[in-house]
Amino acid sequence: MNSSENNMDNDNDNDNDNELNSNSEENQAESPRGVNAQVTNEQLINWIKSRRSIGNLSIPAPTESQIKAAIDCAVTAPDHKKLRPWRFIVTQGNARHDLGRAFLAAAEAQAAQAGEELSEKSRKKTYNMPLRAPVIITVVTHMQVHKKVPPFEQMLSAGAAVQNLILALQAQGFSTVWRTGLLANEPAVKAYFGVGADDYVTAFVYTGSSPCDMPTRKPIDIEPLLRFES
Repeated sequence: MNSSENNMDNDNDNDNDNELNSNSEENQAESPRGVNAQVTNEQLINWIKSRRSIGNLSIPAPTESQIKAAIDCAVTAPDHKKLRPWRFIVTQGNARHDLGRAFLAAAEAQAAQAGEELSEKSRKKTYNMPLRAPVIITVVTHMQVHKKVPPFEQMLSAGAAVQNLILALQAQGFSTVWRTGLLANEPAVKAYFGVGADDYVTAFVYTGSSPCDMPTRKPIDIEPLLRFES
């Protein structure tokens, strides 16, 4: 990313009508539609497969309690030796402008290093990037030194936490997009989040609502991606 971020995938959707309902009595009673529906294994699998990314999001945004509920799910990611090698920073409201200034400082430093100068258009675009959603949940690593858990395992755990976070937000009716980009781990951005030299910004999870009616995901042929051994 020079003046824009990269999405973790290129698809866009707002399959927010497909809400995930637990089959527990407690969650059934709290169903927004008041329907005591039991979700089958096949329905759950199809719901996970329906996940799509959507870029431009608006209000309503998840509340603090909804965000905490999603992070409760995020921290159930596989975590060897329970190191908890991830942290979550929620950016909303005016704080998005502060993040925009950090992005801009990073982009300017990157350009200067290349002997270039940002155009006014690029400066404005970079500064406004955090305004594309009402809430951004940034996931960063918090690596621990452990002889049995190398850094790459802890990085993978952070990625798994991001996926759980995204699915938990979708379950509550919100759309998301996972962004990173070339600015994510520039010094100005890492300093803004208090991320150490040996740690990483692994995701900017933009979240909110979208009125878009996006097409369903095309089936992916898994055969070339899969091998069974016995």
